[in-house]
Amino acid sequence: MNTGEPQPATPQRPGSLFSRLRSYCFFVPVVYLYTAALGALALLVSPFDRDGRAQHAIARAWATIILKTAAIRVRVDGLEHLHSTPAAVYAANHLSAIDIPVLYTSLAGQFRIMAKKQLFRYPFLGGYLKRSGQIPIVLGDAHASLRSLNRACDALRRGMPLVVFPEGGRSATGQLQEFMGGAFYVAIRAQAPVVPMAIVGSYELLPMNSFHAIPGEVALVIGEPIPTIGLRVRDTGRLSSQVRKAITELYESHVKQAPGEGAPKPVVHT
Repeated sequence: MNTGEPQPATPQRPGSLFSRLRSYCFFVPVVYLYTAALGALALLVSPFDRDGRAQHAIARAWATIILKTAAIRVRVDGLEHLHSTPAAVYAANHLSAIDIPVLYTSLAGQFRIMAKKQLFRYPFLGGYLKRSGQIPIVLGDAHASLRSLNRACDALRRGMPLVVFPEGGRSATGQLQEFMGGAFYVAIRAQAPVVPMAIVGSYELLPMNSFHAIPGEVALVIGEPIPTIGLRVRDTGRLSSQVRKAITELYESHVKQAPGEGAPKPVVHT
């Protein structure tokens, strides 16, 4: 690891005609059906679900069904790092639409997601995000963004973990993008640790702008919490760089060069 940058992920395999037909004619319609049905259910229970427990359980069920439908398995390494940090910012790289189901099925207990405001406009998904207390991030609007970040700080102080993709969106190339500072501002303001997480393999199974899901395995690699006690807002950039370096190292530690091929494959150490 000489450059400090993750190597490009393996491009998605072309797959057979049957594999593509299965995705386009079965997987995609079923995913929309699950999302509509369970999104509607979450909206129905939301008025009676003050602590969000039921809505989170519905989201976990949605994520589990999605992954099982696509025949995608998830293995987790480093879960013990979460035991001593109940209220933390969970910072992960973002490679694929299946990353959120991976996190929902892998992380025990409730959490809230810091997500782009645009997602809150989607049918069913947007309704769930609003009613379940997820936190919209408004890009390009400093005042609205500050209000959202203050809400995130309040959630952390109340003991609610936050999930964030610091890149601000999915990577189109499989390489780690530059980080935005909002999540690290929140962690410092709340004096809460940041837990780096690397998602390995999701880009290979379902990259950005593709509807062709390939069965396989994804690894969620959880690193040691990075403390923020004593840090100030002016340290946001330094914390961001430290977390980005940690995610890079976690990713690369679980990727090896496959024999006879020119691109890395995900490997999960247990």
